[in-house]
Amino acid sequence: MEDLKIAIIGQSNFAAEVLELLLEREHLVVGVFTVADKGSREDILATTARQHRIPVFKFSAWRRKGIPIPEVLEQYRSVGANLNVLPFCSQFIPMEVIDGAAYGSICYHPSILPLHRGASSISWTLINGDDRAGFSIFWADDGLDTGPLLLQKQCTVYGDDTLDTLYKRFLYPEGVTAMAEAVDMIAAGTAPKIPQTEIGASYDPALFREENQYLNLNQPALSIFNFIRGLDSVPGALAVIEMDDGTTVPVRLFGASLSARRSMANGTPLHFKGSTGEAYVTREGIFITGTDGGLVKVKRLKRGSKVIPASDWFAQTNTKSVPLELNEKEQELDACLRAIWKSILKLEIEPETDFFACGAGSMDVVRLVEEVKDALEVAVSSETVFMAPAYGEFLQEVVLRLRTGGTDQASTLSCDSDKHVLLEANKRRIRVPTQMFVNGRFIDAHQGKTLPIVNPTTEEVVCEVACASAEDVNRAVECAHEAFGTVWATVSPRERGQLMYRLADLMEQHREELATIESIDSGAVYTLALKTHVGMSIDAWRYYAGWTDKIEGSTIPVSPARPNHVLTFTKREPIGVCALITPWNYPLMMLSWKMAAAIAAGNTVVIKPAQVCPLTALKFAELSVRAGFPPGVINIVTGKGSLAGQALADHPLVRKLGFTGSTPIGKRIMAACAESNIKKCSMELGGKSPLVVFADCDLEKAVRLGMSSVFFNKGENCIAAGRLFVEDRIHDEFVRKVVKGVRTMRVGDPLDRGTAHGPQNHLSHLLKLQEYCALGVKEGATLVCGGKRVPSMRGFFFEPTVFTDVEDHMQIAQEESFGPIMVISKFHASDFDALVARANDTEYGLASGVFTKDIQKALLFAERVESGTVFVNTYNKTDVAAPFGGFKQSGFGKDLGREALNEYLKTKCVTIEY
Repeated sequence: MEDLKIAIIGQSNFAAEVLELLLEREHLVVGVFTVADKGSREDILATTARQHRIPVFKFSAWRRKGIPIPEVLEQYRSVGANLNVLPFCSQFIPMEVIDGAAYGSICYHPSILPLHRGASSISWTLINGDDRAGFSIFWADDGLDTGPLLLQKQCTVYGDDTLDTLYKRFLYPEGVTAMAEAVDMIAAGTAPKIPQTEIGASYDPALFREENQYLNLNQPALSIFNFIRGLDSVPGALAVIEMDDGTTVPVRLFGASLSARRSMANGTPLHFKGSTGEAYVTREGIFITGTDGGLVKVKRLKRGSKVIPASDWFAQTNTKSVPLELNEKEQELDACLRAIWKSILKLEIEPETDFFACGAGSMDVVRLVEEVKDALEVAVSSETVFMAPAYGEFLQEVVLRLRTGGTDQASTLSCDSDKHVLLEANKRRIRVPTQMFVNGRFIDAHQGKTLPIVNPTTEEVVCEVACASAEDVNRAVECAHEAFGTVWATVSPRERGQLMYRLADLMEQHREELATIESIDSGAVYTLALKTHVGMSIDAWRYYAGWTDKIEGSTIPVSPARPNHVLTFTKREPIGVCALITPWNYPLMMLSWKMAAAIAAGNTVVIKPAQVCPLTALKFAELSVRAGFPPGVINIVTGKGSLAGQALADHPLVRKLGFTGSTPIGKRIMAACAESNIKKCSMELGGKSPLVVFADCDLEKAVRLGMSSVFFNKGENCIAAGRLFVEDRIHDEFVRKVVKGVRTMRVGDPLDRGTAHGPQNHLSHLLKLQEYCALGVKEGATLVCGGKRVPSMRGFFFEPTVFTDVEDHMQIAQEESFGPIMVISKFHASDFDALVARANDTEYGLASGVFTKDIQKALLFAERVESGTVFVNTYNKTDVAAPFGGFKQSGFGKDLGREALNEYLKTKCVTIEY
């Protein structure tokens, strides 16, 4: 056979890749024939050919009134081709050209001929529910896809395949390779010509005609599903929605799946024109009922030129878009963005310019996204372009993201709560939401139930906040579950870390506001709230943001059965929906300790903050929206532990529960976790932490930090030293110095910068502290100072208290006060073993401490004491990188540090034999 001289006739990336592959295989391409330019945009095949200096011919048509155009034929014949290759061709090529090459013409067709002849074969493969798809390369003749076969290849059609996935997964990449293989066979003289059989032949209607794109809704669910996926994402199945006012709205449907659901209790009815079945809008999408009762879920729809989540149908319909007023800097951004669009589309850009209507393709989308990221440093994605294809919409989307610092979802969320309280304090006016935060929005509780929030400093009601019911918790959990499997799953670990860093930056910017809310809501001293409550919260988010892309498994050497080989490795995966129940002593910090680790691991979260002080959690929700967290990832249900907390422990979709609180409540939660679905749990419970002070210590430091170990944060501190053991030789001096220090402590308004001791968190706790001190006196302990409510002062203020002569059997030596009460016992240094036994003589094991200059005593104590944290010559010195958690009835599991990630991850082992 003489050398081939190939003419490529066609268009698109497919044809361009065929050209590249033929050139790689050293075939001679003498000419490329493609479509005319659209405006100033030429087809990629023409661009590729010119790069290789191959003659390019662009024709708007090959025929006029059915007759070949003479000058077109002349230009084709001028290249002297002896083989025509048609990889993808939308034009009608005259037989004078098809038969004009000595070796004929070969065409690519995306079906297993003779099945699905015609222009829409991929779509009909899916619409008909075929279990096999494939392509044919055939010799063109004067029929429509009827010529002899050269080669065919097949693949399985999977249940989640769409037109796009089938094309990209198999028909495109394998088709390009097969076209080159076919040319190789022709060059070698081995190419067969197998006549097509008419058995099983079909010719299907062209789906580029709009009248053929309408979805028949009166058929079984499987048929509805197959039709939608057969047109996904081009051009989209057409349906018409009938509005309540009688108007009709044509829409295109995308992202279909067969649903196993049978109940639409929470759905809002929607009616499609001509349909005898029901349809519903839910937060998951639109559900269409087939004639067999099956349900088809649709995730996206296109109205006009804009693609929207199907779940937002009513929200989008009822919302009128208000154009943004651009400031001077944003006007410069507009000019930059227009220039990017113009460079891609090669035309002047107006607000109504539609990216896709102007001929842009998938590679143009990638280019637009990358250029916008580089030029404007704003996170957009391909989805952004599809959701906002008109320039004006796209500009608005970019501006909103830059204003909020958000990602793809940021502009669709609302930071506004319908109900809020305006706190005027600390020379600030702070607006705080009072509704629950579910699925990215602030909402009322079921039936509008609320709870009063009391300022512990003034005893006045600050506001009413939503009181969640079991129904509210269920809604929040289901939203978190949906987000975990959808939008959150598409966020990469590194992107997750970027969201967390952005949230930490926003918390930093608003740290004075957050500290002020913490003072008003929980009674925390402002300076302490600023440094610890808020400061350590920010540290936690930044620390775990750095972990998101460093969570990894390992490879494990195993012993395979010879001669086979085995690869075994582990994957660390998020658990799913994590419920968090946090206490009232550090509202924001406890939220951050737990949630930052859970989010870093890739989970979604529903948190119930303490009933009495939820306001910083709700302000935090606002910041999470501004940071760009997708809806459903972070949810906050406010209310009672007995209702909302119990509902979280009982919920079957919650796979992990993290709790900080009292031991009795922890036991009840563990039982509920076991009985519901054996959900994983971690518990940080009560404490009665021993602090040992040896006579050889630095006494001034021991007194100062010993006081801090008890009175820090008003004694509302889980690791507070619940019992001090002071060596008898220095006991009296230690007590004298402590009492002197207590009497100089300033008790008062927590917002006053000179205050050292604020009010207790709430009234019932204050009353329990009074009972605790009365019991200590009754048992025979010596009340040195304090022991009562601060007289003549409004607010829940309790005097810093010191007890001495406390014996081990007394209840105040065994039970936690969780208040500013120092309990001191003596010991003699001669019996170290007895001292350790006394320190361990409690069911709690959260923390402990020792003050001594003797390193041997310090290390022996640290080795033998039964507590999760040991402080040596210091106290309360925690860090976000150091694991925190207790032993025995102080709970199990860890907050903080690398170990905390284990609480929110599961390990999967994968074994492959080869």
